[in-house]
Amino acid sequence: MKLGKVIGRVVCTQKLEYFNGLKLLLVQPIDEHQQKTGDPIVAFDAAQAGEGDLIFYETSKEAGWALREWFTPADAAILGIVDHLDGGGITQ
Repeated sequence: MKLGKVIGRVVCTQKLEYFNGLKLLLVQPIDEHQQKTGDPIVAFDAAQAGEGDLIFYETSKEAGWALREWFTPADAAILGIVDHLDGGGITQ
């Protein structure tokens, strides 16, 4: 699993049936020191996250496993919200 921060929402007028009822959020990948580790990605939200939340997510085929219909074209899924981060001497 990977660590990220929700930095925004993605609004689209059309999407595949697989994603009906799911929020699409913009996620900034970060490391344990909360430093950016790459470009932002779009992930569907399976954890009811919101803007500013520290989250953990999965990519690739594992992302689809968060849905009832697991064989989907999903590239990334938010699987949980981080309550506390204690790593590298930094506590949140």
